[in-house]
Amino acid sequence: QVQLVESGGGLVQAGDSLRLSCAASGRTFSTDFMAWFRQAPGKEREFVAAIKWSGYYADSVRGRFTISRDNAKNMVYLQMNSLKPEDTAIYYCAANDQGWRFMVAAEYNYWGQGTQVTVSS
Repeated sequence: QVQLVESGGGLVQAGDSLRLSCAASGRTFSTDFMAWFRQAPGKEREFVAAIKWSGYYADSVRGRFTISRDNAKNMVYLQMNSLKPEDTAIYYCAANDQGWRFMVAAEYNYWGQGTQVTVSS
């Protein structure tokens, strides 16, 4: 059974850092696009970052967030620095084993349950 499990969310103040982790199991994900999306209350799910062999970022997080992966451990990480209140959302890990449109949520066929990140001002 394929599973993605996120961890590392929490309540922080503006300017703080958090590191999210995503543990993948059930098969090998080493050739997949792995990504982080987020969804704030009342808003649509939006792309944050993705990685296959290199990282890709939404404009809103570029320079503050870093995505990385450890294929030996089937892990994906999102290091979030200089957090802002507008980063508050549920963050989801996702895997895409078939497409190249890495910014499109519909391309991803595996999803985690999400982890809450709240940034206070």
